Amino acid sequence: MKKHLTYLLFFCLTLSAQENNLHTQSTSYEWPTDPQVLNKLHSWQDLKFGVLLHWGIYSVPGIVESWSICDEEWVRRDTTMTYQQYKDWYWGLADQFNPTQFNPSQWAEVMQRAGMKYMIFTTKHHDGFCMFDSRFTDYTIAQHAFRDNPKRDVLQHVLSAFRDKQFMIGTYFSKPDWHSQDYWWDVYPIKRGRQVNYDIKRWPWRWEHFKQYTYNQIEEILSRYGSVDILWLDGGWVCPEANQDINMPRIASMARSHQPGILVVDRTIHGPYENYQTPEQTIPKTQLNYPWESCITLTDDWGWVPRPRWKSSMRVINTLIEIVAKGGNLVLGVGPTPEGLIQPEAITRLDSIGAWLKQNGKAIYNTTITPHYHEGNNLWFTSSKDGKTCYAIYTPNNGEPLPSTLSWTTNLPKGKVRLLSTKKPLPTSVKNGTVTVQLPSYLPSQPFALEFRNKE
Repeated sequence: MKKHLTYLLFFCLTLSAQENNLHTQSTSYEWPTDPQVLNKLHSWQDLKFGVLLHWGIYSVPGIVESWSICDEEWVRRDTTMTYQQYKDWYWGLADQFNPTQFNPSQWAEVMQRAGMKYMIFTTKHHDGFCMFDSRFTDYTIAQHAFRDNPKRDVLQHVLSAFRDKQFMIGTYFSKPDWHSQDYWWDVYPIKRGRQVNYDIKRWPWRWEHFKQYTYNQIEEILSRYGSVDILWLDGGWVCPEANQDINMPRIASMARSHQPGILVVDRTIHGPYENYQTPEQTIPKTQLNYPWESCITLTDDWGWVPRPRWKSSMRVINTLIEIVAKGGNLVLGVGPTPEGLIQPEAITRLDSIGAWLKQNGKAIYNTTITPHYHEGNNLWFTSSKDGKTCYAIYTPNNGEPLPSTLSWTTNLPKGKVRLLSTKKPLPTSVKNGTVTVQLPSYLPSQPFALEFRNKE
């Protein structure tokens, strides 16, 4: 009973974190000038659908990643412990995190079946626990309960499994590190929330230690673990504007010396090191003509929790369609279990998404935006890169029957309109600037795509 009450408390804590700590997108964008970066960026834009894997010590009890040790007022915690007791308990989860069923090949296979084309793995979250065998700290999965396992250097095995499936590879790294004495120094109380808890101007040598530590760990990831395409940096409050300059020019230069053309995504920090924007748990209101990625979870949480609220596969598909029509990518958050597996409930949904993409993926992958991208409430448009082929994608509301006909007034077709999943032409008329397509009665109530030559 006590265990169940604890999980309930942590579930509430997780929901609180999701509601209060969302990263918004930057207000402007600066295109990179390096030709190798631009080429990789355009390749990434073609992929459209990826996975973001959060997995760490927070997975053991199934709570929000890192945030429960932050002293911000919106964070709710176990009130039977003092703050220091709670932090000690949380840090100690490293000695319980022993994922003996860890199977990255299963992860990669599931995500490939889902139709995903790129991945981002959390190498270190704000709590400072490393999912790789860092030489600069012993607070890593390779030095605690999992240390005797042949797969102890988790990052190596995860990246290898996804490379084997031809995924574009991304590594998430938290710029703040709440476990480091050079960020949260025990000499002072934590009275600044997520921020560094000492005066950098008074203790510049300590901040220099932290900058070098950050640099060293990023270099480990980019020099020891094979090819990496994306360096995805979280913790946008660590930035020059907040007097927490970690010297991004030096980090980016080092990153590209090891990984030429790598995309550097310094989240929410406008400038040359935010190669694409990352709105979290939301979709921009309008179409954007520069690179961006909505980060949206399969449940309400980034990591695994014991009783999640799942999104349906149709909801995820509808979300993907809207994002692609607006010019973005979707990276879907999936949290492996504490044992190291993707759970069956996630697999069922991901397989359903993949089955839909097998039939309709031509309207998603390698497409580009079209000026008339949305009509009515449920109709979205994408285009082939040469502009000759257009796709109309209908997204029914959950439980809503499909209409017998579909009409629109932009993106007029030249010739036949075909159901993309079957290539069969559908009865179509164009009168007074309105296209009307007769839909077959056998279509299930789920999203579908139409393909036609673009008259414009």
